[in-house]
Amino acid sequence: MNGIRSRMARHIRQPAQREGGRGDPRQRERRAICLLVTLAAIALPVPALAETCAVLRPNWTPGAPATALQEAIHLMTRLPMLVLLFASLLVVFKRHHWGALAVVVMWSLLVSIVTFVRDPFVTEAIVAEGCIGSPALFIGAVTAICTAMILLTLPRETRL
Repeated sequence: MNGIRSRMARHIRQPAQREGGRGDPRQRERRAICLLVTLAAIALPVPALAETCAVLRPNWTPGAPATALQEAIHLMTRLPMLVLLFASLLVVFKRHHWGALAVVVMWSLLVSIVTFVRDPFVTEAIVAEGCIGSPALFIGAVTAICTAMILLTLPRETRL
């Protein structure tokens, strides 16, 4: 009786393995190769990412990496940054220290959003493509503006 059952079980399992079922090692190899090829295609920077660069930086020329100065100019000439520059000048001319504090907080929030809130995979690909430079100069300029605002709006008794 056991011999018949084992033959029946073998007969039932064999067609599933021949058709590429879960137990087929060739099918698993094919799936693994397809997965590796797909991941490699996603991970490598390809010319298709130039579309993203064309959207983010319309004046960028392919092949020329963006510098920190170009990135700082691009970030500083956005409308929210220009509004904050105007607010910074207004606060300094009025010598309003609470207004300076509010503008410094807005600068810090905006710099954080612009430079750090991005999809890391897209950012790595765009940096590898070369259309986005380092935001370090921009962050340094904003830090200098905020420091100057704080120092220039101190009350007269404590001003340097």
